[in-house]
Amino acid sequence: MNIYSVETGNFKLDGGAMFGVVPKALWEKTNPCDNKNRISMSARSLLIEDGNRLILIDTGLGNKQNEKFFSHYSLWGDLNLDKSLELIGFNRDDITDVFLTHLHFDHCGGAINLSPKGFFVPAFKNAKFWVHRDHWAWAKNPNSREQASFLSENINPIESSGQLNFITNKKPHIKNSILGFDIILVNGHTEKQMLPVITYKEKTIVFVADLIPTVGHIPIPYIMSYDTRPLITLEEKTLFLQHAVKNDWLLFMEHDPYNEVVSLKIGDKGVCIDKSYTLKQVF
Repeated sequence: MNIYSVETGNFKLDGGAMFGVVPKALWEKTNPCDNKNRISMSARSLLIEDGNRLILIDTGLGNKQNEKFFSHYSLWGDLNLDKSLELIGFNRDDITDVFLTHLHFDHCGGAINLSPKGFFVPAFKNAKFWVHRDHWAWAKNPNSREQASFLSENINPIESSGQLNFITNKKPHIKNSILGFDIILVNGHTEKQMLPVITYKEKTIVFVADLIPTVGHIPIPYIMSYDTRPLITLEEKTLFLQHAVKNDWLLFMEHDPYNEVVSLKIGDKGVCIDKSYTLKQVF
């Protein structure tokens, strides 16, 4: 097995929305904002090469939305999914499986492209798309709070492509899933978000997605306004971080532009970051 970090492109989101009730004077210490109060965000994917399988975890925003849409998110940087795959010797057609932690547009937008003829088509023609069945039902009938994050042009073409596959196990910790890694299910951010837990070179690395978007979100009360069930997120983060520290897990940060992989320790105020690495530095 080999694993690779894949940068799909960077964007910005409102800092207040990203930190909820936490005052700006606190969150801007770890996540500085621009003159519009927006913090920098990455959309970092993880690629797993395992035998004949090449599994991509999340796909970033993609590029099919119009200029007005992207103007809200101030894209920055010069990396994208295709460039990043090329740097490690792969291309889209090599991908056999696309694992989507959840269906918010910044996690699945890159799964679907707009063709020259104006049709929405899978961006990975040879891949199976993996989504949790309960989350799929949640996204297809969205609540008004999440509706703006579940875009029909990202979701419906996956279904009509015939490439959609479901994870159906509802246990909080799914052992050795069909894709060869464990999955932790969390429900505070959205229904049945899936966090891959990968054993690699005698270490465990967890793709933490939106349970812990950035290092600035490691403190337990630092929770996004985007979370649909913040009190459940509090419980899930507490249990997860305790387990991560106890078992020396590494966290792979999807949205933190400054920290790719971090280790944890117990500090004066509870669990906190110990060290920050790139994936190559760790392995």
